[in-house]
Amino acid sequence: MQAENKQKRLTILKAVGETVKELRLKTGKSISLISNELNVSKSIWSDVELGKSDLQFTTFWRICEALNIQPEELIAKIKTNIKEEITFIE
Repeated sequence: MQAENKQKRLTILKAVGETVKELRLKTGKSISLISNELNVSKSIWSDVELGKSDLQFTTFWRICEALNIQPEELIAKIKTNIKEEITFIE
């Protein structure tokens, strides 16, 4: 069960990273510029895009602001990038 949940978590983080990177590229912003706008290090932003970072809600909110997207829109785009149904509750 624990290994299965870990895989689900990694799948979600990968989808978040892919979505955030796609949206950043559409805005034409570099990692340097967007991380500066958010007042986070480039390595933190890079970890998000690589699916290595499990975001705090406030960081998620700030990312939405930097990408000029509503949180619910970002969540919908992330769900689209997840290719399988994921649930943590049996």
